This record gives sequence, structure tokens and C-alpha cells, in this order.
Amino acid sequence: MPPRTSLVLLEFNELTPALMDRFIAEGILPNFVRLRETSQVFTSDAEEQEPYLEPWIQWVTVHTGVPYSEHRIFRLSEGHKLQHRNVWDLVSKQGHAVWICGSMNANRENSTSGYLLPDPWSADLTPQPEALLPYFRFVQQNVQEHTNDRVPLIRSDYLQFMRFMIAHGLSANTAISIFRQLLSEKRTGTGRWRRAFILEKLQFDLFSAVFRRIKPAFSTFFLNSTAHMQHLYWRYLEPERFTLPLDQKKELEYDSSIREGYEAMDQLLGRMLALVGKEAIVMLSTALSQQPCLRYEEAGGKRSYRPKDFARFLSFVGITRPCRAEPVMAEQFWLRLENDCDATDVELKLAALKVGQERAFLAKRDGYRVFVSCSINHALPDDATLRIDGSEQSTPFFDVFYALGEGSKSGMHHPDGILWIRHPARTHEVHQERVPLLSIAPTILDLLGVDKPEYMKGESLFRNPTGRPFSGQDAEVAAQARRRSA
Repeated sequence: MPPRTSLVLLEFNELTPALMDRFIAEGILPNFVRLRETSQVFTSDAEEQEPYLEPWIQWVTVHTGVPYSEHRIFRLSEGHKLQHRNVWDLVSKQGHAVWICGSMNANRENSTSGYLLPDPWSADLTPQPEALLPYFRFVQQNVQEHTNDRVPLIRSDYLQFMRFMIAHGLSANTAISIFRQLLSEKRTGTGRWRRAFILEKLQFDLFSAVFRRIKPAFSTFFLNSTAHMQHLYWRYLEPERFTLPLDQKKELEYDSSIREGYEAMDQLLGRMLALVGKEAIVMLSTALSQQPCLRYEEAGGKRSYRPKDFARFLSFVGITRPCRAEPVMAEQFWLRLENDCDATDVELKLAALKVGQERAFLAKRDGYRVFVSCSINHALPDDATLRIDGSEQSTPFFDVFYALGEGSKSGMHHPDGILWIRHPARTHEVHQERVPLLSIAPTILDLLGVDKPEYMKGESLFRNPTGRPFSGQDAEVAAQARRRSA
């Protein structure tokens, strides 16, 4: 039996309730206003604290209805290790097509039908079908190396990508945006950070083409650009909340970056609402949000560093065994070896790297892979030296590494998230009580008429708007919710 309607889960990563309210009040987000005024409005609660408050953890919780204490997916690019079913697997099992577009730390069962585009940090999950590979590889290189001076792509890569996009929904809107962006960069020498918005327009074009082709019962659409802007540029949006003085040149360039991110997402939201139609159920979830990061101000702000060239870095460390670097976010990356023994050797060698008396890296072996991140998060002098402890081998730090971003990190995670659900009935209500992320997966299944598995402990918000297991005092509230959703 087909589901009663299609459902689209908009995964706009880490949009912040306070900033959403601020920009709505400024009148620059008309499509978010349109969605909110026809939705059940909730604030979600990730119910986690550091170090477990990370989007690659929370999105797995959203997709499975299982908390971190059970799914145990702790790092980005670990989705392939998931032992629970995602909601799309359960929907597909009922014979319905699904379209999973960019969802973070995704996984799939072999029997899942439809399309799946992994997030660009994924190293162990390939697109389904393989026809999506040209898009996936191109975007992966651009996202993983966006902080580098040069993305490791050649002319033929760009030509192959453009041929793919022309065959898969490239819109005039996106083509014009690409032209204007490149022209602006050439004329001003600034604004490269706006390329993130172009990539998301390309992703929407691809989403649209596949959505029209397969008419999925359930689909997801993940965007991350604004989360990235908040992490890097919050101090330029609200300089009065920070103590470090601003570089005036950088302030002129970045003071509008977060606002532009919300506006870009608002425009894509408008196009999405037109695409899916009035009868589709639309859920907007951010999983978590952000807040100003003030804890590093006295130390001059948080800095992050990353290898300029992984081959050169591995050579300096003395890693001679076959090894592949797989960048993830910011200063983090995986090193993939051929066996556990080689991975243990690499872990030990990385532990010996120091800058002064400070350990340079955190490295954790996971089978034949090693998860690595630079452990130095303060400003280093230009003449800083990277050395191997116990030997005379050293090199200038900035010959091998570069500082990420245009300054120090100024946004950090917060457990609150936006959760709006537009049902075809268009009933609008603002719920004051926070609801757990665990309630999202059961709500999706309920709205699509798919039975909830026993391991999901949350409740459908259309059966109990607290999202939690029933208790005596919830009975009347639950009954009212069922009448609203009928």
C-alpha cells in the first residue's frame, strides 16, 4: 500500500533558533515565515553534552531514533558501522522509494531501494546508484579541500562534472550564480567563501531532478553552509559579545556571511516548497544549533591547523607503508592503512610529534584506520617548529601546515534545535516544551504509516507532543494530538 503522502525531511544543519527569530524579524526570510506559520513548531533537544554534542552523532540519532549510548557512532565517516536501521531502510522495506540526499553519517541496507548520496566526508559509503559518482567525487574534493589554496581537481574533472549536471537538472539560476561568483572573485579577490552557497544550489538541482524522476515516499535534503559560517564568523555578526579586537578588513568581508547563509537557505526553501507541492509533509530539522564560542577569548581565540599536503606530512612523520589520507571536518582526518599492525605503528609515530613541549596531534587507532586531529588550538608564532620527540628531525611548522579559516572559531554547538512539521492540514501551534531528537524518527514513520520498531523509545509527536513514552498525565494531551493529526 502506498503511503498517504510523501514526506521530505529538510536537514538544515545547526540553524540557530535565536538567529532565525532575529532574521525573520528583519523581514529577510519570507519562506521560513511561510513554513513556520503553517507548521507544528517544536524546539528539539539533543540531550547530549560535549564531547557527544556533534552533528555527526545527532544526525544518526535523528535517522535511527536511537541515542548515542546505543548507536555509538562517535566520529564523522563512521556511519557504515551502524547496527540499527535508518528510517529510510524501514520505509523502503515497505516497498516505497527513498531519496537520501547528503544526509550526514548515512548508511543503507543492501535491500534499500532508491537513491542515496552520501555526505562529502564519507569514505566507506558509495552513492546508490553509481551514476551519482561524478557528482559525489567532485563535491567531496571541493568540500574536503575548501580551506586549501588549491582544490586537487584538473580541467577534465570540471568538464565531467558540468556534463553530469547538465544531464541532471542544472538550472539557469545556478548557472548564472556560478558565473557571477567567479566574476566577483576575479574582480575583487574576495568572497571565495560564498562558493558554499553555489554547491548547495547544485545539490538542490540534483535533488530536484531525482525527486521528479522517482517520486519518493521519503526523502532527505542536507545543507551545511550556514553551520560553517556560524562556526567561523559569529564574531563578525555580534562583535559586542567577544573581547578580541576585529581586523577591520575581515569585518568588512565577513560581517554579512551568516545573514547571507540564512538568506541562501530561505531561497532554497522556497524552491523546495514549490517542488514538493502542497500535499507533501515537510519537516525542517536542524538537529542542534550554535551559540557564541567565548571560552578561547583570553587565549587569543581558537585556531585549527591542517596539513598543506598529506604526502609531504606523511613523509616527514616517517610513514612509508601504503597509507591514504581521508579528510573530514576542520583539523580532523583519517589515515587508512592496509592492516592493524601498520595502523598501530602510525598511531605511535603521530604521538611523538611535538611543537615545543606541546603534543601536536591526537591519534586514535580504529582497526586499520587512525583518526587524527591537530591538538594545538591556539595561535602559533611564524617560526614555530614541528619536531619528532626523541630525534633531531624537525621542520618549520608552517612549511607543512596552514591555519584554517579566516581567524579563530567563534561559534560552538548548543543542544537546542529547530523542528517544524508542516502537515497537509496546515495546523499551526507553537509547543513550549522541548522534545527529544529521539521523537523525530517515530514521527516520520507514523506520518508515513510505517510501524515503529521496538528499539525506538521516542514517541510520534502527532500521538504525544512531548515525544516521550506515555505516562498517566499524558493521556489527554496524546488524545488531543491524535485528533489534530486525524
